This record gives sequence, structure tokens and C-alpha cells, in this order.
Amino acid sequence: MTPDEKFAQLGLTLPPAPKPMGVYKPCLIVDRFVYVSGHGPVKNDGSRIIGRIGADMNIDEGKLAAQQVGLTILATLKAKFGTLNKIKRVIKTLGMVNATADFERHPFVINGCSELFVAIWGEDNGVGVRSAVGMGTLPENIPVEIEVMFELAD
Repeated sequence: MTPDEKFAQLGLTLPPAPKPMGVYKPCLIVDRFVYVSGHGPVKNDGSRIIGRIGADMNIDEGKLAAQQVGLTILATLKAKFGTLNKIKRVIKTLGMVNATADFERHPFVINGCSELFVAIWGEDNGVGVRSAVGMGTLPENIPVEIEVMFELAD
């Protein structure tokens, strides 16, 4: 099955692809790689999920916010290419978690995005290298920001 077919089977909906909130490109192609700028969790109505994990939301809500960031990244890819089939694999993911100082389970939160990518590109191509780190704040008080590097398909 293709990535588009796998995504369709999940029964999830892509939010609108976000417009840049500063001077940057949502994604950039260099050679065989697509670099996707940091994305936050955009809901289907275009609004953002906000709140700090450990204060305003729990760990499971944070993981769902990270999944929503993954969907937002997919929306950017679909806006750029018209399909997810142009993406061969995930190379690198950087997940940033807006959490209280005592929060320690950042990787669990970022799994919300990583598990989505595995469902679309499989165990080999959907898993790349990854960092999951805590931040004191994130723009507009979003709970999660994620940037990703993908390899293009032939």
C-alpha cells in the first residue's frame, strides 16, 4: 500500500496547512531531502492547541497534541506535493515539548507524532533518528513543536 492509502485507512483528517508566522519557508527541498520547519498543533478548524504539559494538560493530551502536529506536518507535505507518496522515509525528527520543570517524559509525548509516521511509512521508513526535548516555553504557548527531515522517493 502507498503512504496515501495507509493514511486514508487511519480515518484521520488533515488540518489546513499553516501559513508561516515569521520569515521562513514551511518546507524546503535540498537534493533528495525535504526539511520541514517547526510546526505546532493546528486543529481542523485552523485554531491551535495551546497549553503546557504538566500544568494545563496531562501527558496523554500532550501525546495527542504531538499527533496533531504530525497531521499538520502531513498537511504541509500534501500542500507542497499533492500526495504523501513523494516521501520515501523519515530521516530526523526534533520534538520540543512545552512542559513544567518537573516533567520528564518528553519521548512519550513525541511518540504521538512518531507513531503516526510509522503507520504511514512503516517500521523501517517511518522511523528515523529523533530528539525529544523540554522547553521553557514555545510560541503562543503551544504544547509541542516538531520539525522533520524526510527523504524524497525516487
